[in-house]
Amino acid sequence: SNHNGGLVLFGPDGYLYTTFGDGGAGGDPQGNGQDPDSLLGKILRLEVTTSEDGDDPAYTIPDDNPFANGSEARPEIWAFGVRNPWRFSFDRATGDFYMADVGQNRYEEVNFQPAESNGGENYGWNLTEGLHCFPADTDCDTEGLVLPVAEYDHDLGISVTGGYVYRGEAIPALQGVYLYADFGTGLVWGLGRDGNGEWVSSDPIETGLNPSSFGEDATGELYVTSFDGTLYWVVDPAA
Repeated sequence: SNHNGGLVLFGPDGYLYTTFGDGGAGGDPQGNGQDPDSLLGKILRLEVTTSEDGDDPAYTIPDDNPFANGSEARPEIWAFGVRNPWRFSFDRATGDFYMADVGQNRYEEVNFQPAESNGGENYGWNLTEGLHCFPADTDCDTEGLVLPVAEYDHDLGISVTGGYVYRGEAIPALQGVYLYADFGTGLVWGLGRDGNGEWVSSDPIETGLNPSSFGEDATGELYVTSFDGTLYWVVDPAA
């Protein structure tokens, strides 16, 4: 009944990526996130073609999809184990993939896939929520799972909204920083790596908005849409 999808976007490889949530119902009781025969709870990678009559859109499976032959999982699947992926993006400079995944009861998360990935990652849902086992009072085996690069608990927000890596010119200090937000509280964070290569999120900024999505223009400048119908441009307050 919910958690149906998050976005469709062409990647730097020319293929169409789309995400599907787990289909709803608390805790993914049908196990869609980990089910290789379901497209729910997955990231898909498709090659867009045209149908034989030339009118209706259709797709084929890229030869290098991780399950392209369909023997281990549906061939459309690029990655597993997402709950309610609300916005993903590619870094226009590196091709790296970022995806925000809305949590269940306790944790919101941001996931990362490097540009050189061959796909097949398992991001954990419904075995994990954020960096933690799900349900919280259980023990889980995280071997083989790709854990998020950032998380926050529900003291700070209730529903993560994924953004973009800033590659514009107007705000040099933001160069290479990934922005993401919380829909409920309006907090916005910047995420990047420190000098040791470790992922670090900034302290949050209060916006007073309900950020429902981010956008990127042709020059790499970033925008935020608020649920009240207003589009905001991310600018340097000192400029």
